[in-house]
Amino acid sequence: MSRFDRRRFLETAAAGSALAALPSIALSQQHAVDTLRIVTGFTPGGTSDTLCRRVAEALNGSYARSAVVENKAGAGGQIAIDLMRSAPADGSTIVQTPASMLMIYPHIYSKLPYDPFTDVTPISLACTFEFGFAVGPMVPASVKSMQDFFAWCKANPTQANFGSPAAGSVPHFLGVLAGRAGGVDLRHVAFRGTQPAILDMIGGQIAAVSGPVGEFTQHVAAGKCRLLATSASQRSRFAPDVPTYAEQGLTDLQFREWFGFFAPGKTPKNIVDRTNKALRAALATKPVVDGLAVMGLEAASSTPEELGAMLRADHDRWGPIVKSIGFRADS
Repeated sequence: MSRFDRRRFLETAAAGSALAALPSIALSQQHAVDTLRIVTGFTPGGTSDTLCRRVAEALNGSYARSAVVENKAGAGGQIAIDLMRSAPADGSTIVQTPASMLMIYPHIYSKLPYDPFTDVTPISLACTFEFGFAVGPMVPASVKSMQDFFAWCKANPTQANFGSPAAGSVPHFLGVLAGRAGGVDLRHVAFRGTQPAILDMIGGQIAAVSGPVGEFTQHVAAGKCRLLATSASQRSRFAPDVPTYAEQGLTDLQFREWFGFFAPGKTPKNIVDRTNKALRAALATKPVVDGLAVMGLEAASSTPEELGAMLRADHDRWGPIVKSIGFRADS
């Protein structure tokens, strides 16, 4: 899949998932599985967990007699994916994961407990989202663009820093790439999640934060921080007044991330197709679409083949980027 085709797919997937051609959730009078386990590698209450619970509600009583969410937090999402290696390949256990665990982790860890291409089987895209770059009260109100921010950083090098939700995350690398493009050495401060980083930013402890757009919206609305840029090729519907990086001359900073559903490796095609059909229907329901939008996420779905192609393309795209930055999570 070319970069153009992939970008177009990402930006239209949310709309496509809601088309009337999608099947009804009520697959048949007979449940495909008795109990469906939807595994997430993150704690209750977060974005990944909330997405899983919305989808579980939609599948409960239709695809499965009951659908439950299991939180297998730890190791930055690795534990949940590793669980797929021993899970039955019968459609009763699936994992929902952010793309980073599959497209970036192989480039920043010398050894992973799983292979992203053989230990999991793509089922469907779940949602897409873009990233934003925001500044807090440490940065003067006169700074209204990325170029303004770079100029301020050059004049105040000791305060030239930014936070991200984790070292080795897409927001981390976006911040580094932005600094390089602006000729600024931005010091990275890693946090455990975007909200802790934002709280330090609005408290004046750090200058800026790179993170998912949806994490900033409530704070921007309250006047506590300012979004300077977003990372997709077009403006975010969650921040339509904020120009993209590309609009501000940073044309290489066009990135979106996605969450996807995966089955254990070597799951038979008929089971993958059956699960895909149920998930696509669930992801098109109003409660799921509206619930994700509150978090700044665009509900989306795909065929298993499309998700597999996206994973391969993103994995290959991030390899050279990570190498150029020189980051290793286990060094």
